[in-house]
Amino acid sequence: MYHDERWRLARKGEFLRVRADLIQAVRRFFVAYDFLEVETPIRLLEIAPESSIEAVSSEDRYLQTSPELCMKRLLAAGYGRIFQISKCFRRKERGNLHLPEFTMLEWYEEGADYKTLMERCEDLLLFVTCELGRDAMLDIGEGRQLCLQKPWERITLDEAFDRYSSLSLYEALRRDCFDEILAIDIEPNLGITRPTFLYDYPVELGSLARRSPADSKTAERFELYLNGMELANAFSELTDVDEQRCRFEEEQKRRADRGLEVYPEPRKFLSALNHLPESAGIALGLDRLVMLFCGTRTIDDVVAFTPELL
Repeated sequence: MYHDERWRLARKGEFLRVRADLIQAVRRFFVAYDFLEVETPIRLLEIAPESSIEAVSSEDRYLQTSPELCMKRLLAAGYGRIFQISKCFRRKERGNLHLPEFTMLEWYEEGADYKTLMERCEDLLLFVTCELGRDAMLDIGEGRQLCLQKPWERITLDEAFDRYSSLSLYEALRRDCFDEILAIDIEPNLGITRPTFLYDYPVELGSLARRSPADSKTAERFELYLNGMELANAFSELTDVDEQRCRFEEEQKRRADRGLEVYPEPRKFLSALNHLPESAGIALGLDRLVMLFCGTRTIDDVVAFTPELL
């Protein structure tokens, strides 16, 4: 048993070195752009209610599913550019792309919107590529390459459904099969030869995102895809307290209708929202980013210990 475990850990050496170098490159990028690295608590009394995410209980608290709420409270307190690399936890998430404990990069920028973050993503990945001594034509395994040169592809969610699905976006929502079509028909076509920003979601799919001034039914949200894999989720921040409270209530109702736990209202976050400046924020899965640079399709390859090894 011991020798088998020792072999499993030893064979990951090359990928773990890539992981370490990549994380240090990410830090250098944000420090160069005058971002403050912050640390926020992992055990929380308040979490954002989302119908698709299950939190892990920790005595009378929850392990964070994201550092989002605490980081936004810092943003509201005047910290205009912040980033964090932290562990996050979610129940019932396990697969080739999922772990119940994973590493997230989040950053927030005052005065930015979701389109600003698209450009920041392009610059970040190109910086990391250079720091790791790689070419902008990134080898991603199986003899395939991904071009990271700017500009990356930008396509609205509505356009993606028209291009890759037999149903329109709003027909998929009406039939309650949005997630299934997105996963089966659309995502495998995104970010295949170059990264793809999938943007402009219906408001009901962006619970913390600002409404578009041009279309009140649309939220200023995007997801970033590379090689058919979602890497990041971002949006212009919603700063209207009353609307945010209503959206949380809608999410809680969805959870209750599905028989899921209804979380306490995040009151301290809602109070801080009164002072949140116009800004944008993003969560990027670092484990998945390491996967791309290692040319593997399995998240197990880029972490030292999986749940099954503990």
